[in-house]
Amino acid sequence: MFKDVTDFVATPVAERHGAARDPSRPPPGAATDWTVPQRWADFGAEDHAVWDLLFARQQTALDGRAVAAFGEGLEMLRLSRPGIPEFGELNARLQARTGWTVVAVPGLVPDDIFFEHLRHRRFPAGNFIRRRDQLDYLEEPDVFHDVFGHVPLLALPEMADFMQLLGELGLAAMQAGALHRLGRLYWYTVEFGLAEEAGRRAIYGAGIVSSFGESRYALDDPRPRRTAFDLETVLRTAYRSDAFQQGYFTIPHVAALIDQVSRAELPELYAALADLPDLDPATGEPIGAEDGGR
Repeated sequence: MFKDVTDFVATPVAERHGAARDPSRPPPGAATDWTVPQRWADFGAEDHAVWDLLFARQQTALDGRAVAAFGEGLEMLRLSRPGIPEFGELNARLQARTGWTVVAVPGLVPDDIFFEHLRHRRFPAGNFIRRRDQLDYLEEPDVFHDVFGHVPLLALPEMADFMQLLGELGLAAMQAGALHRLGRLYWYTVEFGLAEEAGRRAIYGAGIVSSFGESRYALDDPRPRRTAFDLETVLRTAYRSDAFQQGYFTIPHVAALIDQVSRAELPELYAALADLPDLDPATGEPIGAEDGGR
């Protein structure tokens, strides 16, 4: 999430999905909450083959790199059918564990719709998969990113609760005109977060675990800045959605993240940060208004 139409410069409008094509209304066949039937049987052999290729490749890439809870949750994706998971079967396991379900959507959905789903413990997953020639980069999140990247940690009670909290905080941030602040929190935790585990850094962010290249870059490359999670700093730090991250924030564990966020008086914090410059993710230093950044 937290992309807008201007992010999809390389994808023709006709090839975009959901709100990336038209954010003004649900596409034909979608409900008012932008959900659609998954229609698992409509996925072709090539679609399932691409899922299997991505799945096998990421399992190898993540060996010893992701938090232990990710591997434990991933077991829920080892379903009886090959290829793309059938959501009914997946949800039977996930809902029994943490009360969450995965709902199919045509692609990106508007922010208010997204947060409403999270608030009700529903995770929207794009009902399409990338082509074989897009294995390493896709502008829009597809079913592989959404399910492989996000669902395993939704089986962790602490992360399940944090995601629901983000849904509530997201709606409040929209009303306060501070969505960009909350978007940074989501970006640097749920999508691109690192954690300390067993004396080492490990990956938990969905944008990293679902990326073949960034799952190596985030831990091994000397270029990005890696710092301890601090809520105020995160809310001030810009990000890019079209490249590997220039900076990452590391949490000691999910419970500490929830504690820091839930104890914060976010409306007051948003107001206090309003006149402060954004921070460069690569250096942690203030950047000029002309540099922009989300």
